[in-house]
Amino acid sequence: MANVNQNNNENETEEIQNDEVVGAALKWSLAIVVLLVSGGFAFWILNRKPPEKPPEPVAATPLPEKREKPKLEIPKIPFTDVTSAAGITFVHENGAEGEKLLPETMGGGGAFLDFDNDGDPDLLCVNSSTWPWAKKPPEKPPTSALYANDGKGNFTDVTAGSGLDVVMYGNGVACGDYDTDGDVDVYITCLGRNCLFQNDGKGKFADVTAAAGVGGDEKAWSTSSGFFDYDLDGDLDLFVCNYIEWDRATDLAMNFTLDGKLRAYGRPTDFKGAFPYLFRNEGNGTFVDVSEQQGVQVTANLEAALSKSLGVTFPDLNGDHRPDIVVANDTVQNLLFLSQPDGKFEESAAACGVAFDNAGNARGAMGIDFGYFRNTPSVGIAIGNFATEMTALYVSQTPDAELPVFRDEAISNGIGPITRTDLKFGVLFMDADLDGRLDLFECNGHLEEDISVVQSSQRYEQSPHLLWNCGADQEEEFVMLTEDSTGEDFQKRMVGRGASMADIDNDGDLDLALFSSVGPMRLLRNDQTLGHHWLRLKLQGTKANRDAIGATISVTLPDDTVLTRTVMPTRSYQSQSELPVSFGLGKHDTVKSVVVTWPGGSKQLVEIEGVDRMIKIVE
Repeated sequence: MANVNQNNNENETEEIQNDEVVGAALKWSLAIVVLLVSGGFAFWILNRKPPEKPPEPVAATPLPEKREKPKLEIPKIPFTDVTSAAGITFVHENGAEGEKLLPETMGGGGAFLDFDNDGDPDLLCVNSSTWPWAKKPPEKPPTSALYANDGKGNFTDVTAGSGLDVVMYGNGVACGDYDTDGDVDVYITCLGRNCLFQNDGKGKFADVTAAAGVGGDEKAWSTSSGFFDYDLDGDLDLFVCNYIEWDRATDLAMNFTLDGKLRAYGRPTDFKGAFPYLFRNEGNGTFVDVSEQQGVQVTANLEAALSKSLGVTFPDLNGDHRPDIVVANDTVQNLLFLSQPDGKFEESAAACGVAFDNAGNARGAMGIDFGYFRNTPSVGIAIGNFATEMTALYVSQTPDAELPVFRDEAISNGIGPITRTDLKFGVLFMDADLDGRLDLFECNGHLEEDISVVQSSQRYEQSPHLLWNCGADQEEEFVMLTEDSTGEDFQKRMVGRGASMADIDNDGDLDLALFSSVGPMRLLRNDQTLGHHWLRLKLQGTKANRDAIGATISVTLPDDTVLTRTVMPTRSYQSQSELPVSFGLGKHDTVKSVVVTWPGGSKQLVEIEGVDRMIKIVE
């Protein structure tokens, strides 16, 4: 028992000693922790960075002043109908007797041309005819009409004995000196055989179609056409639009109606398309059809022609100094033939953005024109489309690119919404008020006499449009002018088709000839009195084609604005405008420089002394 107690005492003593050791260890551990924490805190206190100063208050960014747009003052550009006073009595005939055959409603066209070389624009009105099966044939079949201008805007009918007094179902016209003898020749497109008339220089024309080889197919329906030098050999070649494959029996069998009862003119969608012609001038009075080998025949499938062509013009869209071909097609895509270095053409409309509208749809395209309407290198292509379709304005986004890219800006610049309702045919870029900016003119008219029966918003006769270019710095670039600006005569309704422009009275501003389907043409004299200066240039090629068709003129104003125009009579719808090129100079009474770029690319600097006059420039 004593040993047991002794052992117990020893164990208790050992446990007490162990507890004391553990307690001492804990005390030292706590002391060390306290020392470490205290040291760390002291180190942080001694080494901490002084507090940053609070950020300075940021001053409010001053807002830019509200941009003040130039005050928009709508100009007065009155046009006076001088048709009767000028001595013009032409009335278009289409032969309609109730069958509603489609060719009846697609004429007519005409041209300003200086056929007698006296320096002022004469007038040619193209006529269709009565049908061979007419119930009441006229005593005297209708023909086209030729009027000579006295230089003051007075015209004399010189049709009889001119050689142009030939019965044909005519549609459009092209004018050009194809034989390089110094006087203008005439090509008339028809339903059936087309006709080339050679000018003898004495006011008479001879039919040389057969010898020249440009008549085309006897069953073809040709519309717009134009002379241009596609191969740059110095003589004028010929491009001819063909519309559709048409014959009377097929048209009647389709039994088109407006409302299930009223006979209507047929839709082009129900007819096959037709290939255009490209005739190469051989320089000896003859032409060769090179349409297929040069690449202007495009098929919708393996056999059928894609095109249903109504309008054509020849701009240089990629800056290679060779003419390209833009074709306005009805209910199928437009065509753009880009000239290639080997002289052939490559169809590129879809790739370039001019084939369809912005939604990818084809439209009913009629007339066409192009122009540098912003006074920049970007060119615009205007195309007049069917009723309820906007006028197209394709604007180059990549000037002088090998493959130019276009965008239809009709909505953004104000043209689209205000042109949607009417049916547009002849379109023209023209500086109506001579302010230096190209305005846009449209000649309008429906196909159907009874269209208001089924569409209350439509009229058979429609007013023309003059869309004034008020500048890119405005909210909308183009403003439709009303009767307050253009006058009552301009706004008169008509069944408009082709349109042509020229300075008929040598006062510097551009006048208009409006051609009609089955009705009188109208001659509208521009009577603006805004005091703007002007310059008119008439070019003559020596190495280039004599008419200088395709040459580009750049006029630099004192404020460094560059006005660019192209010598191009082929524009509008089945029509031709004068060869001289007009420049509105606004308030400028001098110009800095004039540079002519001839077809092929050679440049010529021209010294100009004085404005408000016509100047002839020889290459």
